[in-house]
Amino acid sequence: MVEIIVAVITGVLTLVSVIITNAQSNKKIEQKLQTAQAVTDCKLEELTREVREHNNFAKRMPVVEEQIKGIKDKIEYLHSNKAGE
Repeated sequence: MVEIIVAVITGVLTLVSVIITNAQSNKKIEQKLQTAQAVTDCKLEELTREVREHNNFAKRMPVVEEQIKGIKDKIEYLHSNKAGE
């Protein structure tokens, strides 16, 4: 009878030990996941900022190209008038 009680107590203590170990392990894994998520969020914000900056640049380029075309036309006009003198 004593052996059964000792076996039950040992089993219960082993079970409690496993539960505590698993809980601590889960807590560490959760902290690592939160850290990884925070890093991912930060990288995503930076990429979003860069994409917006690029899109803004892409919107302005046709305007700049049109301005350059106008400047080239003015230069050609000036050159043709100077050559005619």
